[in-house]
Amino acid sequence: MGEHIDEAKGRTKQAAGDLTDDEKLKREGRIDRAVSSVKDKIDDAADTISDKVDDAAGKVKDKVGSRSRRDSRD
Repeated sequence: MGEHIDEAKGRTKQAAGDLTDDEKLKREGRIDRAVSSVKDKIDDAADTISDKVDDAAGKVKDKVGSRSRRDSRD
């Protein structure tokens, strides 16, 4: 829900600016919508990075775990 606030606020300001022919309000609306878009892209990138880090950590744990099991047999 919170991630869509800037988008909704931007659409509202832009529509109000269109109705009142207020260029400043239209511009603010476009800026709010752009901010929303940038936030979405940053969230997506953070999720992707987090997934990659989790995958790498899992591979390291698997590798370390297989070595310790192999070493204990020797």
